[in-house]
Amino acid sequence: MAVLVTGIAGFIGMHTAARLLERGETVIGVDNFNAYYSVALKEARIAELERIGGDLTVHRVDIGDNDALAAALAGANFDRIVHLAAQAGVRYSLDNPGAYVRANVAGHVNILELARHRAVQHLVYASSSSVYGANKMMPFRVEDRVDHPISLYAATKRADELMSEAYAHLFRIPQTGLRFFTVYGPWGRPDMAPWKFTANILKGRPIDVYNNGDMRRDFTYIDDIIDGLIASLDHPPADDGLEKKGGYLTPHRLYNIGNNRPEPLMQLISEIEKACGRKAELNLLPMQDGDVYETYADIDPIGLELGYSPKNGITIGVPAFVAWYSQAGNLYA
Repeated sequence: MAVLVTGIAGFIGMHTAARLLERGETVIGVDNFNAYYSVALKEARIAELERIGGDLTVHRVDIGDNDALAAALAGANFDRIVHLAAQAGVRYSLDNPGAYVRANVAGHVNILELARHRAVQHLVYASSSSVYGANKMMPFRVEDRVDHPISLYAATKRADELMSEAYAHLFRIPQTGLRFFTVYGPWGRPDMAPWKFTANILKGRPIDVYNNGDMRRDFTYIDDIIDGLIASLDHPPADDGLEKKGGYLTPHRLYNIGNNRPEPLMQLISEIEKACGRKAELNLLPMQDGDVYETYADIDPIGLELGYSPKNGITIGVPAFVAWYSQAGNLYA
């Protein structure tokens, strides 16, 4: 059978598909190639997957359009789904809330319905560390309350988790929700800090640094994210009535995937400066609406149950990203 990967032209989607193709899986991808950031970058990611080779099919379709999605996948056979398609970005949700409702809420329901009617073996879906909102207890644990979102993006991701639990209860669909923590690396997103900082430093432009640089993030390198995602995909939760991570008794669980190491923002900038070989000009700004001061993932559950152990701190990941950006990423800046 095959794996359906939604958001295949996205950052995590492309790396997920690459790992699956490299181990001989058949991959069916869907993506709407929207213009939230460079469409040329998304096309280049698909070209990279085609270069890897293997059994790959890509459908250009919006998961928010249920009829179009059903038509595109009418003849496709798959037994697992990795659902990564979403409207990303905390700050953009302040300007275009409708895009988040369509992609993250309606789109998630459409994928749940697809999983229900295809009787898939496992649905792995992307949540986000943003669901923790302004929680003060560190590290963030999947057992923590997450009913105080401070952005619409976070609210849609929490809604996805709740809808998935309803479908796991009603239709016994095995599901794993992954709360990703600040993912970066080659083929990353231009709206994320590592990309923006690198691009501006290399061009001699100032970089915007929020909260005057006093922020901490659990930066997680893409290879570590994919290790955890594939381990999750390969080990669906059992429908055994026992409590899963996240507190569910259904075949549904939640994991954090982070680096378990919150780094000061200024340390990230220092590592980028070293990799670029030049100093940054800082434009210090106040905290933006929807941002949080710190993220920090408790990864003990996924470590104990699936053997997840991140290997790449920013001293490894940042130089790898800057090297890729200098060679290829700057074409899409």
